[in-house]
Amino acid sequence: MDPIALVILIIVVVLVAIVGIYLWSTYNGLVKLNVRVDEAWSDITVQLKRRADLIPNLIETVKGYAAHEKGVFEQVTAARAATVSASTPAEAAVAENQFQAAMKSIFAVAEAYPQLQANQNFLQLQGELVDTEDKIQASRRFYNGGVRELNTKIKIFPNTLFVRGLGFTEREFFEVADAAAIAEPPRVQF
Repeated sequence: MDPIALVILIIVVVLVAIVGIYLWSTYNGLVKLNVRVDEAWSDITVQLKRRADLIPNLIETVKGYAAHEKGVFEQVTAARAATVSASTPAEAAVAENQFQAAMKSIFAVAEAYPQLQANQNFLQLQGELVDTEDKIQASRRFYNGGVRELNTKIKIFPNTLFVRGLGFTEREFFEVADAAAIAEPPRVQF
């Protein structure tokens, strides 16, 4: 075999190996990021479910003191249902806005009843809600961080040339329209 042809063959084999290793590495990195984003979304839904499970107990506790506030209880129940049924970050963001407004209403009702504010069950539920809101916020940050990494890896050159063909697409961030409404957990001081 001609030495020049051998050199060309070696160069071609090395280039194919480099491209193959790059594609393999990029694909595996994208799979890992995709799984991390799915895991983070699962964490958010777990925390939203935990919060939704606390709401009926909170409503029952408040209802015992403020039975005439039926509209507030219906609003909280509807917001809870919307949160539980949200399946995408966009739906969850809309549900989150409704939920925050509903929670403000129920805590406003609770402020009018000093006996309720001293109720141990109510105080425990408030503490659990604040803890859950903190966990939701942390889960949301983790999710959005994973989405940022995945979307960046998809958009950078040369990945952008082939990753969509491998089935990878950008994911949406969990953003809430009224960011100020969720910047802090609901205040439950009385």
